[in-house]
Amino acid sequence: MKYIILVLGSLFIISSCSKPVDPVLPAETASTLLNVNYGNDALQNFDIYLPANRTTATTRLIILIHGGGWNEGDKTDFNPFIDTLKNRFPGWAFANINYRLATFPGIHIFPTQENDVKSCLEYIYSKRNEYAISGKWVLLGASAGGHLSLLQGYKYNVPLKPKAIVNFFGPSDMADLYNHPASSFVDTSLIRQLMSGTPLTNPLLYQQSSPLHFVNAQSPATLTLQGGADPLVPAYQQETLHNALNSFHVTNQLKIYPGESHGWVGTNLVNSFDLIQQFLNQYVP
Repeated sequence: MKYIILVLGSLFIISSCSKPVDPVLPAETASTLLNVNYGNDALQNFDIYLPANRTTATTRLIILIHGGGWNEGDKTDFNPFIDTLKNRFPGWAFANINYRLATFPGIHIFPTQENDVKSCLEYIYSKRNEYAISGKWVLLGASAGGHLSLLQGYKYNVPLKPKAIVNFFGPSDMADLYNHPASSFVDTSLIRQLMSGTPLTNPLLYQQSSPLHFVNAQSPATLTLQGGADPLVPAYQQETLHNALNSFHVTNQLKIYPGESHGWVGTNLVNSFDLIQQFLNQYVP
């Protein structure tokens, strides 16, 4: 999927590296660490962008999780958004993460991606004092990354419960995604391979991999952005998810863009970032 957005010039002076460096980072200056390893696989890495004058008391963190059907994509897909996010959220930190991708048949199938996201967050949490960031975290994902953001945020309390989730068209019910594909563009054979069977043959994994089943009164505030004509993730899945959030009185907002597909550009994309900015500024003070 391709995005077009105004990429504003960075307001931060940054330093970069291709591998982990001395963790003593001066908090008064901005720093960027690239390809920091959180595991032994080449894809178990992340980039982190740290603002100047950060503190463990006040510096909030947005964690970006890319999409690609759990078997494609890369953290670089979010690179065009970094400067825009920095300008919309001055003083925030950003982590852009990779995870192992499924290859078929049978390599790094689910829940590998779920486990990698959790491991990456645990690693960043272990470094929070060295990075000088607070425990106010937001998960932002697109497509498969939206699904992984919802799953992490709803299912786990460790290493911490995020304050909010921003879900760009991520599925919330894996069994429904298999049983009722949005269109012929959905290859259910890939879902079957990813999930080691069908909802009938492997119901527990489908249940455990569906964020919808983990919604409760303690779920993080959730903003979902969805195309009304999405051929991969049906819009009604988001309506079902947000009805569940409403039933537990969880702060949430659902924005459906009629006619938009699995990703969009132009005015609607700018509007999406406006909504994200308003939502996070209100609910992650």
